[in-house]
Amino acid sequence: MKNSTNGSMTRESTEKPGVGAGRKVIITCAVTGSIHTPTMSDRLPVTADEIAEASIGAAKAGAAIIHLHARDPETGAPSADPNHFRPFLDKIARETDAIINISTGGSSVMPLDVRLAPARQFAPEMCSLNMGSMNFGTFPMLDKFSEWKHNWEPELLAATRSRVFKNSFEDIEAIIDDLGNQRGARFEFECYDLGQIETLGFYVKRGLINGPIYVQFVLGVLGGAGASVENLVAMKSCADRLLPSGYHFSVLAAGGKQMALATMGAIMGGNVRVGLEDNLTISPGVLAESNAQQVAKIRRIVEELGGEAASPDETRALLALKGRNKVKF
Repeated sequence: MKNSTNGSMTRESTEKPGVGAGRKVIITCAVTGSIHTPTMSDRLPVTADEIAEASIGAAKAGAAIIHLHARDPETGAPSADPNHFRPFLDKIARETDAIINISTGGSSVMPLDVRLAPARQFAPEMCSLNMGSMNFGTFPMLDKFSEWKHNWEPELLAATRSRVFKNSFEDIEAIIDDLGNQRGARFEFECYDLGQIETLGFYVKRGLINGPIYVQFVLGVLGGAGASVENLVAMKSCADRLLPSGYHFSVLAAGGKQMALATMGAIMGGNVRVGLEDNLTISPGVLAESNAQQVAKIRRIVEELGGEAASPDETRALLALKGRNKVKF
Protein backbone atom coordinates (compact mmCIF):
# COMPACT_ATOMS: atom_id res chain seq x y z
CA MET A 1 0.00 0.00 0.00
CA LYS A 2 1.38 3.32 -1.01
CA ASN A 3 -0.89 5.92 0.56
CA SER A 4 0.91 8.50 2.66
CA THR A 5 -0.17 11.22 5.03
CA ASN A 6 1.13 14.75 5.06
CA GLY A 7 1.19 17.04 8.08
CA SER A 8 2.48 16.82 11.60
CA MET A 9 0.49 15.57 14.56
CA THR A 10 -1.43 18.29 16.39
CA ARG A 11 -4.23 18.59 18.92
CA GLU A 12 -6.69 20.26 16.58
CA SER A 13 -8.82 19.24 13.62
CA THR A 14 -9.54 21.51 10.65
CA GLU A 15 -12.87 22.55 12.13
CA LYS A 16 -12.88 25.36 14.66
CA PRO A 17 -15.09 25.15 17.75
CA GLY A 18 -18.55 26.58 17.29
CA VAL A 19 -20.99 26.90 14.41
CA GLY A 20 -20.72 30.59 13.74
CA ALA A 21 -19.70 32.93 10.93
CA GLY A 22 -21.17 30.79 8.15
CA ARG A 23 -19.01 27.73 8.87
CA LYS A 24 -19.75 24.94 6.42
CA VAL A 25 -21.11 21.80 8.09
CA ILE A 26 -21.27 18.55 6.13
CA ILE A 27 -24.57 16.72 6.63
CA THR A 28 -24.61 13.00 5.92
CA CYS A 29 -27.86 11.05 5.71
CA ALA A 30 -27.84 7.27 6.23
CA VAL A 31 -31.21 6.37 4.77
CA THR A 32 -31.86 2.70 5.58
CA GLY A 33 -28.91 0.69 6.99
CA SER A 34 -29.11 -2.89 8.22
CA ILE A 35 -29.99 -2.39 11.88
CA HIS A 36 -33.66 -1.47 11.92
CA THR A 37 -36.26 -3.77 10.43
CA PRO A 38 -39.56 -3.19 8.58
CA THR A 39 -41.66 -3.99 11.67
CA MET A 40 -40.12 -1.06 13.51
CA SER A 41 -41.28 1.67 11.11
CA ASP A 42 -43.35 1.78 7.93
CA ARG A 43 -41.17 4.73 6.87
CA LEU A 44 -37.99 2.66 6.63
CA PRO A 45 -37.05 2.51 2.91
CA VAL A 46 -36.93 -1.03 1.53
CA THR A 47 -37.39 -1.12 -2.25
CA ALA A 48 -35.06 0.55 -4.75
CA ASP A 49 -37.69 3.21 -5.47
CA GLU A 50 -38.15 3.91 -1.76
CA ILE A 51 -34.39 4.16 -1.14
CA ALA A 52 -33.98 6.43 -4.15
CA GLU A 53 -36.88 8.64 -3.09
CA ALA A 54 -35.54 8.86 0.47
CA SER A 55 -32.05 9.75 -0.78
CA ILE A 56 -33.27 12.39 -3.22
CA GLY A 57 -35.45 13.93 -0.50
CA ALA A 58 -32.52 13.99 1.92
CA ALA A 59 -30.29 15.64 -0.67
CA LYS A 60 -32.89 18.30 -1.39
CA ALA A 61 -33.22 18.93 2.35
CA GLY A 62 -29.48 19.63 2.63
CA ALA A 63 -27.53 16.37 2.88
CA ALA A 64 -24.28 16.53 0.92
CA ILE A 65 -23.45 12.83 1.49
CA ILE A 66 -25.86 9.92 1.19
CA HIS A 67 -24.66 6.80 3.04
CA LEU A 68 -26.21 3.72 1.43
CA HIS A 69 -27.03 0.12 2.19
CA ALA A 70 -29.43 -2.03 0.15
CA ARG A 71 -32.27 -4.35 1.07
CA ASP A 72 -34.00 -7.28 -0.56
CA PRO A 73 -37.08 -5.57 -2.05
CA GLU A 74 -39.28 -8.61 -1.34
CA THR A 75 -38.48 -9.07 2.35
CA GLY A 76 -36.66 -5.93 3.48
CA ALA A 77 -33.70 -7.98 4.68
CA PRO A 78 -30.25 -6.36 4.46
CA SER A 79 -28.55 -7.14 1.16
CA ALA A 80 -25.15 -6.53 -0.40
CA ASP A 81 -26.18 -7.78 -3.82
CA PRO A 82 -24.99 -5.21 -6.40
CA ASN A 83 -28.20 -5.89 -8.34
CA HIS A 84 -30.13 -4.43 -5.43
CA PHE A 85 -27.92 -1.31 -5.46
CA ARG A 86 -27.93 -0.53 -9.18
CA PRO A 87 -31.54 0.72 -9.55
CA PHE A 88 -31.37 3.29 -6.79
CA LEU A 89 -27.78 4.39 -7.50
CA ASP A 90 -28.66 5.25 -11.07
CA LYS A 91 -31.75 7.20 -10.06
CA ILE A 92 -30.01 9.14 -7.27
CA ALA A 93 -27.15 10.04 -9.62
CA ARG A 94 -29.57 11.30 -12.25
CA GLU A 95 -31.59 13.50 -9.93
CA THR A 96 -29.01 14.85 -7.44
CA ASP A 97 -25.35 15.84 -7.25
CA ALA A 98 -25.03 14.28 -3.79
CA ILE A 99 -21.92 12.30 -2.87
CA ILE A 100 -22.69 8.59 -2.69
CA ASN A 101 -21.08 6.73 0.19
CA ILE A 102 -21.50 2.94 -0.11
CA SER A 103 -21.24 0.95 3.10
CA THR A 104 -18.59 -1.74 3.45
CA GLY A 105 -20.26 -2.78 6.71
CA GLY A 106 -23.27 -4.60 5.30
CA SER A 107 -24.28 -6.58 8.37
CA SER A 108 -22.49 -8.78 10.87
CA VAL A 109 -23.78 -11.94 9.16
CA MET A 110 -22.09 -11.11 5.82
CA PRO A 111 -18.53 -12.23 5.00
CA LEU A 112 -16.07 -9.60 3.80
CA ASP A 113 -16.21 -10.34 0.06
CA VAL A 114 -20.01 -10.09 0.13
CA ARG A 115 -19.86 -6.78 2.01
CA LEU A 116 -17.37 -5.30 -0.46
CA ALA A 117 -19.10 -6.40 -3.67
CA PRO A 118 -21.17 -3.22 -4.25
CA ALA A 119 -18.27 -0.81 -3.64
CA ARG A 120 -15.98 -2.86 -5.86
CA GLN A 121 -18.47 -2.81 -8.71
CA PHE A 122 -19.62 0.80 -8.50
CA ALA A 123 -16.41 2.55 -7.31
CA PRO A 124 -18.14 5.37 -5.41
CA GLU A 125 -16.51 8.60 -4.27
CA MET A 126 -16.74 7.48 -0.63
CA CYS A 127 -17.07 4.25 1.35
CA SER A 128 -17.53 3.63 5.05
CA LEU A 129 -14.84 1.66 6.86
CA ASN A 130 -15.33 0.28 10.37
CA MET A 131 -11.97 0.52 12.14
CA GLY A 132 -12.10 -2.81 13.94
CA SER A 133 -13.94 -5.98 14.86
CA MET A 134 -16.53 -5.60 17.61
CA ASN A 135 -19.58 -6.93 19.37
CA PHE A 136 -22.44 -5.13 17.60
CA GLY A 137 -25.50 -5.86 19.68
CA THR A 138 -28.95 -5.12 18.31
CA PHE A 139 -30.62 -7.99 20.19
CA PRO A 140 -32.10 -5.68 22.89
CA MET A 141 -34.59 -4.48 20.26
CA LEU A 142 -36.20 -7.93 20.46
CA ASP A 143 -37.86 -6.77 23.67
CA LYS A 144 -39.78 -3.99 21.91
CA PHE A 145 -41.96 -6.15 19.66
CA SER A 146 -43.96 -9.34 20.08
CA GLU A 147 -45.04 -9.74 16.45
CA TRP A 148 -42.92 -9.36 13.34
CA LYS A 149 -43.64 -8.83 9.65
CA HIS A 150 -40.90 -11.29 8.63
CA ASN A 151 -39.30 -14.25 10.35
CA TRP A 152 -35.80 -13.03 9.47
CA GLU A 153 -36.18 -9.93 11.67
CA PRO A 154 -36.01 -11.54 15.15
CA GLU A 155 -33.54 -14.12 13.82
CA LEU A 156 -31.11 -11.44 12.65
CA LEU A 157 -31.42 -9.44 15.86
CA ALA A 158 -30.91 -12.53 18.01
CA ALA A 159 -27.83 -13.51 16.00
CA THR A 160 -26.01 -10.37 17.18
CA ARG A 161 -25.81 -11.89 20.67
CA SER A 162 -23.41 -14.59 19.43
CA ARG A 163 -21.83 -13.09 16.29
CA VAL A 164 -18.99 -10.59 16.08
CA PHE A 165 -18.72 -7.98 13.35
CA LYS A 166 -15.33 -8.81 11.87
CA ASN A 167 -12.93 -6.23 10.48
CA SER A 168 -9.48 -7.53 11.33
CA PHE A 169 -6.29 -5.55 10.73
CA GLU A 170 -5.84 -7.60 7.57
CA ASP A 171 -9.39 -6.77 6.46
CA ILE A 172 -8.87 -3.05 7.05
CA GLU A 173 -5.64 -3.08 5.05
CA ALA A 174 -7.30 -4.97 2.20
CA ILE A 175 -10.21 -2.50 2.06
CA ILE A 176 -7.89 0.52 2.03
CA ASP A 177 -5.91 -0.99 -0.83
CA ASP A 178 -8.82 -2.36 -2.84
CA LEU A 179 -11.28 0.52 -2.61
CA GLY A 180 -8.88 3.36 -1.84
CA ASN A 181 -5.65 2.81 -3.74
CA GLN A 182 -7.14 0.88 -6.64
CA ARG A 183 -10.55 2.55 -7.02
CA GLY A 184 -9.94 6.04 -5.66
CA ALA A 185 -12.51 6.10 -2.86
CA ARG A 186 -12.10 8.24 0.23
CA PHE A 187 -13.30 6.77 3.49
CA GLU A 188 -15.70 7.63 6.25
CA PHE A 189 -13.63 6.00 9.01
CA GLU A 190 -16.23 4.77 11.48
CA CYS A 191 -14.84 4.63 15.03
CA TYR A 192 -17.04 3.10 17.74
CA ASP A 193 -14.60 3.47 20.63
CA LEU A 194 -11.19 4.83 21.59
CA GLY A 195 -9.41 1.67 20.45
CA GLN A 196 -10.66 2.13 16.91
CA ILE A 197 -9.38 5.71 16.89
CA GLU A 198 -6.04 4.31 18.04
CA THR A 199 -6.14 1.89 15.10
CA LEU A 200 -6.85 4.76 12.70
CA GLY A 201 -3.92 6.67 14.17
CA PHE A 202 -1.69 3.61 13.79
CA TYR A 203 -2.41 3.38 10.05
CA VAL A 204 -1.98 7.13 9.60
CA LYS A 205 1.44 6.93 11.28
CA ARG A 206 2.40 4.01 9.04
CA GLY A 207 1.45 6.00 5.94
CA LEU A 208 -1.32 3.70 4.74
CA ILE A 209 -3.95 6.44 5.00
CA ASN A 210 -3.59 9.84 3.37
CA GLY A 211 -5.45 13.05 4.17
CA PRO A 212 -7.88 14.68 4.23
CA ILE A 213 -9.15 12.28 6.87
CA TYR A 214 -12.88 12.06 7.62
CA VAL A 215 -13.61 10.24 10.87
CA GLN A 216 -17.11 9.38 12.08
CA PHE A 217 -17.52 9.12 15.85
CA VAL A 218 -20.23 6.47 16.33
CA LEU A 219 -21.98 6.44 19.69
CA GLY A 220 -24.85 4.41 21.10
CA VAL A 221 -24.21 0.94 19.62
CA LEU A 222 -24.12 -1.81 22.25
CA GLY A 223 -20.52 -3.05 22.21
CA GLY A 224 -19.12 0.40 21.45
CA ALA A 225 -19.08 3.78 23.19
CA GLY A 226 -22.40 4.79 24.70
CA ALA A 227 -24.29 7.86 23.52
CA SER A 228 -23.05 10.47 25.99
CA VAL A 229 -21.41 13.87 25.82
CA GLU A 230 -18.58 12.54 27.99
CA ASN A 231 -17.77 9.80 25.46
CA LEU A 232 -17.93 12.24 22.56
CA VAL A 233 -15.49 14.59 24.29
CA ALA A 234 -13.15 11.68 25.02
CA MET A 235 -13.24 10.49 21.39
CA LYS A 236 -12.57 13.99 20.09
CA SER A 237 -9.65 14.40 22.50
CA CYS A 238 -8.20 11.05 21.42
CA ALA A 239 -8.49 11.97 17.74
CA ASP A 240 -6.88 15.36 18.36
CA ARG A 241 -3.93 13.60 19.94
CA LEU A 242 -3.48 10.91 17.29
CA LEU A 243 -4.60 12.30 13.95
CA PRO A 244 -2.81 14.81 11.73
CA SER A 245 -3.62 18.47 11.47
CA GLY A 246 -6.51 19.01 9.09
CA TYR A 247 -8.60 15.97 9.92
CA HIS A 248 -12.38 16.33 9.73
CA PHE A 249 -14.82 14.67 12.11
CA SER A 250 -18.52 13.93 12.15
CA VAL A 251 -20.84 12.67 14.87
CA LEU A 252 -23.65 10.14 14.81
CA ALA A 253 -25.60 8.75 17.73
CA ALA A 254 -27.71 5.63 17.38
CA GLY A 255 -31.15 5.98 18.91
CA GLY A 256 -32.97 8.82 20.56
CA LYS A 257 -29.89 10.93 21.36
CA GLN A 258 -29.21 11.39 17.65
CA MET A 259 -30.10 15.08 17.41
CA ALA A 260 -28.64 16.13 20.75
CA LEU A 261 -25.22 14.61 20.11
CA ALA A 262 -25.16 15.71 16.47
CA THR A 263 -25.83 19.24 17.70
CA MET A 264 -23.05 18.87 20.27
CA GLY A 265 -20.72 17.64 17.54
CA ALA A 266 -21.48 20.67 15.41
CA ILE A 267 -20.88 23.00 18.37
CA MET A 268 -17.52 21.28 18.93
CA GLY A 269 -16.55 22.14 15.36
CA GLY A 270 -17.58 18.97 13.55
CA ASN A 271 -20.01 17.67 10.99
CA VAL A 272 -23.17 15.60 11.47
CA ARG A 273 -24.90 12.43 10.38
CA VAL A 274 -28.60 11.66 10.67
CA GLY A 275 -30.96 9.20 8.99
CA LEU A 276 -33.25 6.25 9.66
CA GLU A 277 -30.30 3.86 9.69
CA ASP A 278 -29.29 5.38 13.02
CA ASN A 279 -32.57 6.50 14.58
CA LEU A 280 -36.23 6.04 13.64
CA THR A 281 -37.61 9.03 15.57
CA ILE A 282 -37.79 12.78 15.01
CA SER A 283 -38.46 13.61 18.68
CA PRO A 284 -38.88 11.49 21.79
CA GLY A 285 -41.42 8.75 21.07
CA VAL A 286 -42.41 10.14 17.66
CA LEU A 287 -41.44 8.19 14.55
CA ALA A 288 -39.85 10.29 11.79
CA GLU A 289 -41.91 10.71 8.66
CA SER A 290 -38.82 10.53 6.44
CA ASN A 291 -35.06 10.87 6.25
CA ALA A 292 -35.58 14.34 4.80
CA GLN A 293 -37.40 15.38 7.96
CA GLN A 294 -34.33 14.52 10.05
CA VAL A 295 -32.01 16.31 7.62
CA ALA A 296 -34.21 19.40 7.67
CA LYS A 297 -34.20 19.43 11.47
CA ILE A 298 -30.43 19.20 11.88
CA ARG A 299 -29.92 21.73 9.10
CA ARG A 300 -32.24 24.14 10.89
CA ILE A 301 -30.30 23.66 14.11
CA VAL A 302 -26.97 24.25 12.34
CA GLU A 303 -28.30 27.39 10.67
CA GLU A 304 -29.79 28.75 13.87
CA LEU A 305 -26.34 28.37 15.43
CA GLY A 306 -24.87 30.43 12.59
CA GLY A 307 -23.55 27.69 10.32
CA GLU A 308 -24.42 26.62 6.79
CA ALA A 309 -24.99 23.22 5.20
CA ALA A 310 -22.05 22.41 2.93
CA SER A 311 -23.02 21.67 -0.66
CA PRO A 312 -21.88 18.46 -2.36
CA ASP A 313 -19.24 20.33 -4.36
CA GLU A 314 -17.98 22.16 -1.28
CA THR A 315 -17.74 18.79 0.44
CA ARG A 316 -15.87 17.28 -2.51
CA ALA A 317 -13.33 20.06 -2.24
CA LEU A 318 -12.96 19.71 1.55
CA LEU A 319 -12.46 15.95 1.36
CA ALA A 320 -10.51 15.86 -1.93
CA LEU A 321 -12.92 13.40 -3.53
CA LYS A 322 -12.28 12.05 -7.02
CA GLY A 323 -15.51 13.49 -8.48
CA ARG A 324 -18.79 12.03 -9.62
CA ASN A 325 -17.48 11.56 -13.19
CA LYS A 326 -15.16 8.80 -11.94
CA VAL A 327 -17.76 6.49 -10.43
CA LYS A 328 -19.27 3.49 -12.21
CA PHE A 329 -22.96 4.24 -11.98
